[in-house]
Amino acid sequence: MRASVCVLGPLLARFRTARVALPGGCNIGHRPIDLHLRGLEALGADISISNGCVTASCNSLRGNTIDLAGPAGPTVTGTCNIMMAAALAKGHSVILNAAREPEVQNLAALLNSAGARISGCGTSTIEIHGVDSLHSASHHITPDRIEAGTFAIAALITHGQLTLRHAPAQSLCCFLELLTDIGAHITELPEALVIHRPGPLRPAHIIAQPWPGIPTDLQAQLMALFACTPGESSICDTVFPERFRHAAELVRLGADIRIRGNRAEIRGVSQLSGAPLIATDLRASAALVLAGLAAGGTTQLHRLHHLDRGYQHFDEKLRSLGGQLRRIPDVLEQPAGQP
Repeated sequence: MRASVCVLGPLLARFRTARVALPGGCNIGHRPIDLHLRGLEALGADISISNGCVTASCNSLRGNTIDLAGPAGPTVTGTCNIMMAAALAKGHSVILNAAREPEVQNLAALLNSAGARISGCGTSTIEIHGVDSLHSASHHITPDRIEAGTFAIAALITHGQLTLRHAPAQSLCCFLELLTDIGAHITELPEALVIHRPGPLRPAHIIAQPWPGIPTDLQAQLMALFACTPGESSICDTVFPERFRHAAELVRLGADIRIRGNRAEIRGVSQLSGAPLIATDLRASAALVLAGLAAGGTTQLHRLHHLDRGYQHFDEKLRSLGGQLRRIPDVLEQPAGQP
């Protein structure tokens, strides 16, 4: 589980020692945790790695200035990890090159409601004044913007219309602007978004990047959409430049996609055709489901455990919207002839 490393900071802050397994998660490219560990060391932790586990210990955590600049941009989980640890450190901490994602802002709001003193979230510089303890609090977790974006693409790729209740529109500004630019019609209501396509969509050239840009976690779903959008589109992923394993599966459906470095060049085809597919990671699995809904014939998708890690009852929700799909519990994990 990728997020397992995120308990390291708060456990260390509370108990002065913590041991967690090295994180797993989707195989989407190089995803080191060195920024997490360097940040905790800057706060006073002693870190060791052995037998697949990270062990951290300290007498006490002390405030410090921590720079989380990385080669692929700010680290979201690293920012959260350091922020949680620094909330209970002695003194003043500053996180430079912090991630600005809405999830970071929401976590800071939760910590502040529990007694933390954190400011600057939503900017690249976060300041934390450590407190002695936190207390219980009630908090509203922001809706999942990636799930909302996935269902928005589902509406467009199937020529449907969809109402997304409680969709976090402010967290998806660049993404929704993109959908409007390529021909989607989006109506923003007080507590919902209504999305449909009044006509053919247009191709686009996009860059997946840290918030507030188009999320890398919607890159695969957009590739599926562009694969059946007439014209030439391209996707450049600056966050995970190798995150294109789903392209080969889309090609099995008849898509015309070529990968050149961290850039995918997509020439839209008039119709995709069903085929047996393998889910390669969490977001890719959702993209392949959407492509299968748009394709003619029958598509089988294997390794659904990837999908289930990030989408609750995804197939049931799509069926409630009219999607023709069903889960086969006893199907083999992968089709014959596939690696």
